[in-house]
Order: sequence, then C-alpha cells, then structure tokens
Amino acid sequence: MDLTFTPDEQAFREKIHAWVAQNLPKDISDKVRNSIRLTRDDMQRWAKILGKNGWLGWGWPKEFGGPGWNAIQKHLFEEETALAGAPRVVPFGPVMVAPVIMAFGSPEQQKRFLPGIASGEVWWSQGYSEPGSGSDLASLKTRAERRGERYIVNGQKTWTTLGQFGDWIFCLVRTSNEGKPQTGISFLLIDMKSPGVTVRPIITMDGEHEVNEVWFDNVEVPADQLIGEENKGWTYAKYLLAHERTNIADVNRAKRELERLKRIARAEGVYDDARFRDEIAKLEVDVVALEMMVLRVLSAEKSGKQSLDVAGLLKIRGSEIQQRYTELMMLAAGPAAVPLRKEAMEAGWQADHAGGAFVAPLAATYFNMRKTTIYGGSNEVQRNIVAQTVLGS
Repeated sequence: MDLTFTPDEQAFREKIHAWVAQNLPKDISDKVRNSIRLTRDDMQRWAKILGKNGWLGWGWPKEFGGPGWNAIQKHLFEEETALAGAPRVVPFGPVMVAPVIMAFGSPEQQKRFLPGIASGEVWWSQGYSEPGSGSDLASLKTRAERRGERYIVNGQKTWTTLGQFGDWIFCLVRTSNEGKPQTGISFLLIDMKSPGVTVRPIITMDGEHEVNEVWFDNVEVPADQLIGEENKGWTYAKYLLAHERTNIADVNRAKRELERLKRIARAEGVYDDARFRDEIAKLEVDVVALEMMVLRVLSAEKSGKQSLDVAGLLKIRGSEIQQRYTELMMLAAGPAAVPLRKEAMEAGWQADHAGGAFVAPLAATYFNMRKTTIYGGSNEVQRNIVAQTVLGS
C-alpha cells in the first residue's frame, strides 16, 4: 500500500495552498490560531467565500454542484485549509445533511435544498439528541403526527450546536411506537422560523453560548419535507453519523494544534523539560498514527477496495487526541491559561509571550473539548461497535 502522494496530487495541494493564502481573510485566521471566539459572521463569511468558488461542498460529486474530487483531493483540501488557520466549516449542512439529501431525498428536495447549502447562504442545525436520548438515540421521544399533508411536531432537542444561528434543522422524530424503537423514527427537515419553534441557550462552564435547547410546540411541517420513507429515518441517521464521526476525528486540526502546543511550551520555557517533551512526542506519534489510518482508508477508497468501516475508530482516537493537546496546552501555560477573559482576548490582549507569561484563553478550549468523547456517539459505545465489526457479534 503506497501512502505517498503522486506528483499530480502534490500539484493539487499547491493549487489549494495558493488559493487559500489569497482568499482566507487574515482577521479570521488570526482568531482561529489564537482560539478567539468566532462570530456567526466570521463563520458564514468563510463559508460564502468557499461557496462562491464551488468548494463549500468539497466532498460533493459534480452532479450535485460539487468539485467531484476523489478521496485524496478532499483530504488535501481539508489539510491545507486547516494548516492555514481556516475555521472548520460548520458541518451540519455541507457534511451531514447534504449527503443524506443526495442519497435519499427526492429530486425536488435536492433542487430545493442543496443550492442554499452549497452557497453558504442557509445555516443548518442538527436535531438528534434529547434529554435522556443521547448515546441511546433510538429512545428519542419527539413526536411527529401525520395530519393530511402536514406533520405536527412536539418535543425537545438538546445540545443543539449553534442552533441560535440556524435557518433550518434536520430532526429525527418518532412517527410510530410499533416494533423496535429504531423502526418508528423518521427524518424531517424543519424551518426554524416556523411558529412553535423556540431556541433556548445553554451556557456552558466556559461561559460560552455554543449549544441550545430547541422546543417544538405543535409545529406544522409540510409532508414534502420528510426525507425518504416514513419510519425509515434510522437508516438515514446511521448514514449521516458515519460522516459525522469521520469529521470529528479532524486529524488536520490536530496537526495545526500540535504546532501551537510546541509554540506555547517554548514560550513558557517548559519545552526544555525532558519529561514534558516526552508527552509532546507521544502525542505527535499518535497524531501521525491517526493520519496514517486516515491515509490507509483513503488509499483503499482510491483503489476501489472496500476498507474496514473505521468511522468509529477514527472518532475515538481523534477525540482523545483533541482532549490531550488541550490538556498539555493548559499544563504548559499554567496560571496564564486565562479561563474567562473574552473581552481582553477580543481587544487584542494576547501574545506568545507577554510579560513573562503566555496569554491565551486555553482553559475555555480545554473545558469545551471535554465533550468530544461523548458527542457523535460516546467512545464507550463506539468501542463496542468496533469490537463487533472486527470480532463479529
């Protein structure tokens, strides 16, 4: 198995590198590199820049308006944008719901919804988790009752990331209580401006408003916004979750943050400590191993071979690495990790070395990354899935 890039692939990388260098706004990349809060405008401005070039749907086939890149090209695009300090594309539209609409939506739904996702004009949110229905997603209770040409939706979703900005939300809803819990779930697309939709903020321990509760009180949803068949939503949800778990691994961001960890350690003088350097070295080995795993999957896909379904394994390793590099950054900066001084950060009070101490909102990032081993399917559940895949049930 050859994991090296061909001359054509290297040329493609250089093309992406040059385009990103020319088009990525510096104020946005500075925020990303220094962990300063991105606004809705920041995230959507970059999405629209990509969309104008036809690259917001970088993983899409040409028939749906994407560039039609192969697996290696998609990986190189993701790597170059991450290393340049681009924000992560908010995945709910282009990475998560769009593939579901392409695979299971009607031609009318594809024509209606995909252009707004591809351009970055329409912001999508995800309505999966509920109180008591996170890792056990099949136990969800939000109800959709068919009445003529409409569904009436009642219930609650929680941990809805950036739902305060959402124009539309894709939801798993219960349309039947017969048979196994998984067999009574449907996949609905809901306009968040519909009467009866209420978004309530959840303020996390780092002081941020990133997640929300979303309530549905007799919300009317046209029946033509049902994806696929009624009660078949679990099939579509599993298809989407494979995309989400691969996305969570985010090896390219890990490579960028590894270099940032080294800068912090040098600025604080702890890079000279052999034991601390050992921890950085072990993390770097794991990042390289994760990248090799990704490249093996890409190589198999490129050659047309069926590779082992490793979405869960990528999610496990990627999320644990994210927690480790944020923890090491905290250890390196010590008391200078500044947990809640967002106003000072946004005013520019930040430097690699200021007054003898590294100044950065590292504690907020550390707290935020505690969730990565839980969302997208907890790592404990993913280990069971991987074990069944490898060993058989």
